[in-house]
Amino acid sequence: MTTALHDLTLAEQSQQLASGQTTSVALTQHVLDRIAAHTELGAFLHVDTAGALAAAAASDARRAAGQALGPLDGVPIAHKDIFVTQGLPTTAASKMLKGYQSPFDATVVAQLKAAGVVNVGKLNCDEFAMGGANENSAYGVARNPWDTSRIPGGSSGASAVAVSARLVAGTTGTDTGGSIRQPAALTGITGIKPTYGRCSRFGMIAFASSLDQAGPMARTAEDCALLLQAMSGFDERDATSAQEPVPDFMAVLNTPRAEATTAQPLKGLRVGVPKEFFGEGVSADVLAATRAA
Repeated sequence: MTTALHDLTLAEQSQQLASGQTTSVALTQHVLDRIAAHTELGAFLHVDTAGALAAAAASDARRAAGQALGPLDGVPIAHKDIFVTQGLPTTAASKMLKGYQSPFDATVVAQLKAAGVVNVGKLNCDEFAMGGANENSAYGVARNPWDTSRIPGGSSGASAVAVSARLVAGTTGTDTGGSIRQPAALTGITGIKPTYGRCSRFGMIAFASSLDQAGPMARTAEDCALLLQAMSGFDERDATSAQEPVPDFMAVLNTPRAEATTAQPLKGLRVGVPKEFFGEGVSADVLAATRAA
């Protein structure tokens, strides 16, 4: 049975593009059709149909000429509307910025573009990234695809919704105090807040500059590693950008550990969990599952 394009992980979409099983134009059109069919989720503030299809066609031309830019070339993603994007609206989900178009791309956006990704549009969020439910947007709420009566978390709530609902395989988010990690948890996907300074904040509308960090959101750790590889690196335009070498995240991810087995891939890893986290209001089921792990 053939897996639908939207059910493929980002890595699987990349593999199908590389093997010629699909094209970026076909994949991007499929994604655009799916986005149009699920507007009830409130995930997208702007869909760039023409720009996305043009970028997809350019990707297909590069690949046909043997000049693919890497594993992300031709894969459709979407950006949280906190990142400025040249020629597209950037509102930070606020009517204060309605109609604003940046003359340049945020560094993270530019780096992903240089890796060949196809940007299909801009994603809803809490206004100016201030919130934890994606209910504080001037353009409407984003809804959890597992149960649309519930929140997806925030402030990168729609970034999580778009991945969880299989609208796109990967998105960008920002995290100050949980704004990637919390919505990822509430929608059943993977999100990473990288070490501060790993990803440039240039062109990312600030909430709390000493805490804000850009990061990837996707269905798997592998997908996040692919995105983070392209998003990372020193940027002289960000005074807090780290002048540190960027590791090969995929190599690290695929390095076997002596204790690990197929049945127990995490065997041997130790995770510290402060007991102070288990305060009033924690679900008994969550507490039991965490302790059992």
